[in-house]
Amino acid sequence: MSKSNNGRPGHPDLKRRAGLARLGALWAAIAVAPLASCGSGDDSPPPPPSAPPPPSTPARATVINSTLANPWGMAFLPDGRILVTQKGGSMVVLSADGTTKSNPLSGVPAVVSSGQGGLLDVVLDPDFATPGSNWVYFAYSEAGTGGSGTAVNRGRLDLASGQLLDVPLTPLFQQLPKVGGDGHFGSRLAFRADKTLFITLGERQQGSPAQSLTSHLGKVVRINRDGSIPTDNPNMGAGASPGIWSYGIRNPQGAAIHPATGELWELEHGPQGGDELNIARAGQNYGWPNVSYGCNYGATTPGCEIGGGVHAPQYTEPVSRWPAPGTPTPYSSIAPSGLTFYTGSGFPEWQGNVFLGALAGTALWRVVLNGNVEVSRERLFASLGQRIRCVKQGPDGWLYFLTDSGRLYRVDR
Repeated sequence: MSKSNNGRPGHPDLKRRAGLARLGALWAAIAVAPLASCGSGDDSPPPPPSAPPPPSTPARATVINSTLANPWGMAFLPDGRILVTQKGGSMVVLSADGTTKSNPLSGVPAVVSSGQGGLLDVVLDPDFATPGSNWVYFAYSEAGTGGSGTAVNRGRLDLASGQLLDVPLTPLFQQLPKVGGDGHFGSRLAFRADKTLFITLGERQQGSPAQSLTSHLGKVVRINRDGSIPTDNPNMGAGASPGIWSYGIRNPQGAAIHPATGELWELEHGPQGGDELNIARAGQNYGWPNVSYGCNYGATTPGCEIGGGVHAPQYTEPVSRWPAPGTPTPYSSIAPSGLTFYTGSGFPEWQGNVFLGALAGTALWRVVLNGNVEVSRERLFASLGQRIRCVKQGPDGWLYFLTDSGRLYRVDR
């Protein structure tokens, strides 16, 4: 029998095997080292980052003023005070904590306060904090030949005397033609980064003029701060009414500038269902009254959506709509009003979300976006039973909303 495999210590075969084993272990260690430096020894993807912990305290809505009369719009002043329009035709200033209210400012022009008309939205000049630029821009319904329509004007805010000064006799913008009736005036205001002003205009319950470029009814208009028309507005053709940016719109009561893209987002009432959140882009047609995801009043049968509902390719599709597709109550409206993007630090989990109020729907809606696409939505504070007219982010990072019952709420935690 051979003794070459007797396994005695010091045997040459055993030494050779041990050396090979040590060499193999060394190469294995070298081969594994790069993988270990990446945190894994296989080809599976790394585990996803853990979700942020849920907030320790849920959002709450607290009444901070209940003495307002049909408030419609608000703007935060640099010192935190809040300028509020009241539909009857007055403008007041609330303290930064919302608890005290000034006397109505003088200098506000006469408004037609009837139905949905009155003193409507308000915004500050982009350079408001600069001396001499303390302009306040406001929308209202005004009387004229043939009826009434939305107008936009401005005045210098003098808080010491409680006045709007230097208000032009002729508004910066007048919606034409004036028509009868007291519904669908719009009208929200939003300044773009280039300091041009967007104005959203309802079609005054007239329907078809929303498709006519010779009318301001059912349009978004863009003007300069002095009322002139920007030279880079879309060319809408010969005979088009001045200032038209986009058209085919029903009753837009929400408007906000997207904080990342700088685009105007517009929120409008549908008929029976079909409320829409749109990106208002230059020259685009949003379909009203030829097409809507809503139905004519009184219609409840399947397939009653006006024009079949689907907008594309002739018209621009909405980003979101209410009720949502597949809802068990497809022919009801939330009547949306007020719109804002959240960028504050008070609710980090809401960063980039869009918020809108609901009148008939009596709630605050939160919409989560992925780019320009809706991911999910949440109905908040429905138990309050309030018609929410306007929602804004405050300089303190909290949300604020006005209700038709005359209340100002702060959403914090």
